[in-house]
Amino acid sequence: MAILSDAATEVLVPLAAAIGIAFAVAQWFLVSRVSLSPSSRHDDKDALLGESLIEEEEGLNDHNVVARCAEIQSAIAQGATSFLFTEYQYVGIFMSIFAVVIFVFLGSVEGFSTRTHPCTYSNGTECKPALFNALFSTVSFLLGAITSVVSGFLGMKIATYANARTTLEARKGVGKAFITAFRSGAVMGFLLASNGLLVLYVAINLFKLYYGDDWEGLFESITGYGLGGSSMALFGRVGGGIYTKAADVGADLVGKVERNIPEDDPRNPAVIADNVGDNVGDIAGMGSDLFGSYAESSCAALVVASISSFGVNHDFTGMCYPLLVSSVGIIVCLITTLFATDIFEIKAVKEIEPALKKQLIISTALMTVGIALISWLALPAKFTIFNFGEQKEVSNWGLFLCVAIGLWAGLIIGYVTEYYTSNAYSPVQDVADACRTGAATNVIFGLALGYKSVIIPIFAIAVGIYVSFTIAAMYGIAVAALGMLSTIATGLSIDAYGPISDNAGGIAEMAGMSHRIRERTDALDAAGNTTAAIGKGFAIGSAALVSLALFGAFVSRAGVKVVDVLSPKVIIGLVVGAMLPYWFSAMTMKSVGRAALEMVEEVRRQFNTIPGLMEGTGKPDYANCVKISTDASIRQMIPPGALVMLTPLVVGTFFGVETLSGVLAGALVSGVQVAISASNTGGAWDNAKKYIEAGASEHARALGPKGSDCHKAAVIGDTIGDPLKDTSGPSLNILIKLMAVESLVFAPFFAAHGGILFKLF
Repeated sequence: MAILSDAATEVLVPLAAAIGIAFAVAQWFLVSRVSLSPSSRHDDKDALLGESLIEEEEGLNDHNVVARCAEIQSAIAQGATSFLFTEYQYVGIFMSIFAVVIFVFLGSVEGFSTRTHPCTYSNGTECKPALFNALFSTVSFLLGAITSVVSGFLGMKIATYANARTTLEARKGVGKAFITAFRSGAVMGFLLASNGLLVLYVAINLFKLYYGDDWEGLFESITGYGLGGSSMALFGRVGGGIYTKAADVGADLVGKVERNIPEDDPRNPAVIADNVGDNVGDIAGMGSDLFGSYAESSCAALVVASISSFGVNHDFTGMCYPLLVSSVGIIVCLITTLFATDIFEIKAVKEIEPALKKQLIISTALMTVGIALISWLALPAKFTIFNFGEQKEVSNWGLFLCVAIGLWAGLIIGYVTEYYTSNAYSPVQDVADACRTGAATNVIFGLALGYKSVIIPIFAIAVGIYVSFTIAAMYGIAVAALGMLSTIATGLSIDAYGPISDNAGGIAEMAGMSHRIRERTDALDAAGNTTAAIGKGFAIGSAALVSLALFGAFVSRAGVKVVDVLSPKVIIGLVVGAMLPYWFSAMTMKSVGRAALEMVEEVRRQFNTIPGLMEGTGKPDYANCVKISTDASIRQMIPPGALVMLTPLVVGTFFGVETLSGVLAGALVSGVQVAISASNTGGAWDNAKKYIEAGASEHARALGPKGSDCHKAAVIGDTIGDPLKDTSGPSLNILIKLMAVESLVFAPFFAAHGGILFKLF
């Protein structure tokens, strides 16, 4: 028996979620105290005098600057909201159709029967009818989709709320601006982690009212939650990625390379669309993506646990172990956040990046202790885990080791990613140095760096898989993935901080603020770029573990005893599955290319036809560029989305579960490699460009300044890398997870009616 009672578990999980939501609201309140209206500043005369002195020192004692920041913020917020509403309308139609498909496919497993049937794994227990499993799977799918949408939308709203406030705080010093940006990121991180946990917990308890003792059916239907979350994440990542990179490429190629004007110059017609893109791609898309990973790893663990001793013996606390790990994660991340905002004060630019890295180390160290504690309290000393037809005995310390290995593997992947993408280290400096001989050598060095950066993360994932599987079979891999995502609130805070700082720099440039303010926001942004790359590393690493755990759950549900790679049915699946990430990447990159082409033509047209635009006397048509990005991304996101969503349905229905298991394995193996190399190549090119622009070392100054041939070669590399690091790379981790969770949801149908072609011939 576990020390923690079922009653205590029923209180702890929602309590942790409530604390997370309350903390997010408190952080939002602190950010909201930075005023965007010059007339309604604080009543405190001393504070007002202090701010006036700071502004005078910066040459900014001008209410027009504050008004201009508010105006730019409003334009960015409107563009982002408009895009997301348009995207959600199209995706809403798709989700409604897919919900019907889930109901029809799963309901037809037993001919829409309303009769109970003997459970597969719990001997002597009657399981609920397939028709009701179909109904509850559909409901949980819609719940996951809605939670994912809300997570992304709330993240975008807080980011667009905080960007101008970060700019204004930068007048008082880099420390104040850092705290505003980081607190805003924390609002998103804690809201997403807490909402995801709370909705899943409430859904389990509501479904239990109908399912009663049929935990096998209950947790099988809950898998729809992960499918819903990841489906929305796919469209959010692809649509948002196409939007942001079309605007970015258009703004950079015409503005920087052709017209030789600075980044975020208000004369550039694509500048508002570029800043909107940071919010819809890097914030809303990323939020949905990490929510999807969290939902899927929880669902994979719950499905395997439901057919193990936890589910068979109705041990509610043991079943909720994945949710308890996430609950501890929220509390640990809350304590960690206080280190950045309240305990260690940032006073200089050089302290920003170490402060963000400390967040990762502190949260990982505290979480290790938290996992040990919850494993001791919530798990019996010995229990059994389902392992492909057998029950494997596992101890509570063994499961602690699985979660801890996932947690620390995530940190290793994060730091390796940072080494290969930060301009503080030799790999990126070598890429920057290659710009001396032009764009071609820059591209060659960048690609080589990306391929090399795959090696250590893959070894870390491989060790994590082997140890976790040896200790606790597929359940071990599922909780290892959950371990990697247990500090999701801190990870998201750091991730969201980057685009907010990027926007803050853009607003400073557009509002005509002093060079010193722009230097501060650039320092915040540079640290954010590196930590964003670390975040992508976490997302890809966790996607590999989540996908494998879901694969194991699918194989168990579909009744496949062994996946034989010498079987022709499996081999054809492996080959096709390994090809899918390349097909998907080709579609997303071409989509960015097409959208960017339209944007480049529009920006050129405006520079050529609007009188006085280059001189600063004419006004660009920002709205038209926002419209081009919106229309192009909505139009281009559908084919890649359809490829991912339809592949498991087509393969499972026509070729059966063996071929589908081959497709999932092939997509996982090749998808992880392509995703890591694409993300790191793009990140390295971006930071090589920033290395030259900053001119912080003798070597960097020799390559610069801005506008030199070296710098132009670096901009071209950065432009090529944009779709790699912000569209194709991050979307690939959703591809491997989404196909696996979709296969798991439809497993009963594929097992009963799949393989039509092989049955005919």
